Amino acid sequence: MEMLNRLKAATRILLKGEVKARKRTEIPAITAEEVAEIKQFFPREKFFILGHARSGTTILMRLARLHPEVHCNYQAHFFTRAPMLKSLVDTPEAADWLSRKSNRWNQGRDLSPLVMRAAADFIMERDAACQGKRIVGDKSPSSTIHGQVVRDMHAIYPDARVINIVRDGRDVLISERFRNFVEDSKYLTPEDRRIIVALKVDQAPFTDGRRSIFTDNFIRRIAKRWVDDLTEVDNEAQRLYAGSYFPLRYEDLLADPYPVMQKLWAFLGVQADPALEADIKNEMGQNLDEEWQARRAGDIASFLPKGKAGNWRNMFTVHDRQIFKEIAGELLVRWGYEKDGSW
Repeated sequence: MEMLNRLKAATRILLKGEVKARKRTEIPAITAEEVAEIKQFFPREKFFILGHARSGTTILMRLARLHPEVHCNYQAHFFTRAPMLKSLVDTPEAADWLSRKSNRWNQGRDLSPLVMRAAADFIMERDAACQGKRIVGDKSPSSTIHGQVVRDMHAIYPDARVINIVRDGRDVLISERFRNFVEDSKYLTPEDRRIIVALKVDQAPFTDGRRSIFTDNFIRRIAKRWVDDLTEVDNEAQRLYAGSYFPLRYEDLLADPYPVMQKLWAFLGVQADPALEADIKNEMGQNLDEEWQARRAGDIASFLPKGKAGNWRNMFTVHDRQIFKEIAGELLVRWGYEKDGSW
């Protein structure tokens, strides 16, 4: 019987050609009326923390949730990493089911945006309810999807607040490099592994400009990704969220954490008790990523001071600077990390 079915299928393809796979109709954006409806069931205010990987999203999340009215958890990746929230409804079959005319629950409209919103709202509010907090957000860094993250988010959460933390791309580059080294990433090349071996033997040449911890390809790839991500996310967030968008620099958070958090909490609609300053200081004294890396590969991890600003100054060679400047020099100036291209 199986052979017969295969012969029939082959005959159909021969006579009529191969059947093209159906595509799902475009998922509609949620409407203002639908947002008002769903808030009757999930009333907590929502926010999302974005930022390129290794830019301080984790410490910002930990600080944000110190406030007694604010909860934040991490890496639901509703919009920032495949398969993402829309995978729940992103098939022709789902579109058929949620929008068919005989489905009297949909009021003549595709229910997909409501299904997505309800799923994400429940995940976040379930956690916030356990903490007894009325404002809830997710921290999910984005490095590859760029502006589409904000567009997808706005289609489901036009009423949310968006926070974007930015870090000097040169320090991002270093942090990403050591993360890959410590994790023994499958993407490491033979040259990368030779650098690791050399680091374990003698770290000095990597701190005085004689030898680079990078390959040219790594610098170019990460620098371009940082430029694309920061540029697109910032542009789209300003366009779509306007007054509901809060960009900040990681370096400013390190320098003056309490004033920065006061502004961020005010942006979320709550006031900061001065007693929180001590909590912030205590939280910033803990570096969980540093502890994890030390356990994983202490001989390499100890080479890089974690969570510091300006590590790149001790590790970039002249050649490293030239490559990074070529790709990202203008953006460094735009965000106030350099006055001009003379660094």
